[in-house]
Amino acid sequence: MAGRGGGRAVVSQAGGVLLVETVRKAGLDTAISAALAPWRKPRAVHDPGKVLLDVALAVALGGDCLADVGMLRAEPAVFGTVASDPTVSRLIGSLAASSEKALAAIRAARAEARARVWKVGQGKAPDTGGTVTVDLDGVLVVAHSEKEDAAPTWKRTYGHHPLMGFIDHGPGGTGEPVAALLRPGNAGSNTTTDHITATRLALAQLPKRYRRGRRTLIRTDSAGGTHDFVAWLARRGRWLSYSVGMTVTEAIHQHVLKVSASAWTPAVETDGEIRGGAWVAELTGDVLNGWPKGMRLIARKERPHPGAQLRITDAGGMRITCFATNTAGLPIAALELRHRLRARAEDRIRAARATGLRNLPLHTTAQNRIWLEIVQIALDLLAWMPMLALTGPAQLWEPRRLLLRLFTTAGQLVTTGRRRILRLARHWPWTHVITDALERLALLPNPG
Repeated sequence: MAGRGGGRAVVSQAGGVLLVETVRKAGLDTAISAALAPWRKPRAVHDPGKVLLDVALAVALGGDCLADVGMLRAEPAVFGTVASDPTVSRLIGSLAASSEKALAAIRAARAEARARVWKVGQGKAPDTGGTVTVDLDGVLVVAHSEKEDAAPTWKRTYGHHPLMGFIDHGPGGTGEPVAALLRPGNAGSNTTTDHITATRLALAQLPKRYRRGRRTLIRTDSAGGTHDFVAWLARRGRWLSYSVGMTVTEAIHQHVLKVSASAWTPAVETDGEIRGGAWVAELTGDVLNGWPKGMRLIARKERPHPGAQLRITDAGGMRITCFATNTAGLPIAALELRHRLRARAEDRIRAARATGLRNLPLHTTAQNRIWLEIVQIALDLLAWMPMLALTGPAQLWEPRRLLLRLFTTAGQLVTTGRRRILRLARHWPWTHVITDALERLALLPNPG
């Protein structure tokens, strides 16, 4: 097949209009333009908020560096006027020079848009049972060149070790990023101050009604199971619930050995069924000495998978794990299942790696902190668009599938009178998904 240029009114990345409409309906464009107004220079042609959003849109469409905004620049009919590469670079440098002030402005705009999306999303807002779950987890980002604060990691790679926070949308959705704390590669996994900072960043992203009455659950793996972090969470016990993984110490190990057989309860699965092979029990007594009042310690024992290597803290041929929580009034099997679902954070990390977090493309730490905010905006849009516009299995599509099936769809731009219509290929299997989603977005109220 021969290739030939000269086609007219053909639009690539036509499905990207879904993200453009999501930005508009969320009010993110006006919010971030207002937040970044102090960084707009006199007689500047391009709005800093629009420039930053264009980079985020490029990342959501598969880009992994600032220059990938050129993909949007080639399609002004869909994405509008896009700044040049030098203009984009200058803005990132300017925001990086302002450091905390710029980051605070971007985060405030994101929080404002998030509150609106959750409001117009109605039953699709991620507050199952009236509770929002925030998962904290570390991510290793490999650096392939010399970058500020890059260092050897605990996995013997070289790069950075950001601490991220994600809202879990549950089995019917994906998740939203609400915290990204850039750290050197040699940053500790269980650093208390970093966990506290990440939790504060996450809480600041939530609508105010979720910051009181234990309507937010903070969930971590054993990296968060330190005395100081659990004590910090416990001091906010009227406002926060927590479910924190714990390292199985010798004291916990000895206590597990003393638990009677009748005290173990079969663990349950997500469908509520008991399939055997795993049990849970609550540990009480002196094993709780030194920990905050009201903390519950729950252990799980399970038969290891074939070929799994047991640890010295395992007992009787069983794999032992443990977590702490301040939630009362629920069966321990339900609490253990709730904690085990923290594994969904790994899906969020995988999606982040596919959306600009495969590497940190800039040189200085200040610049890469701005890049992390851009990545979070892209991930926000990839979560909000399915929440507001998609139904059924499509709500669970991860970035790569959204890109291949929806965003890269080609179209034809037709002008009739004063209207411009984007026609999508009839034979494309997912054209109806795009058109139906655009209709749902059109029915949502406009900001203001």
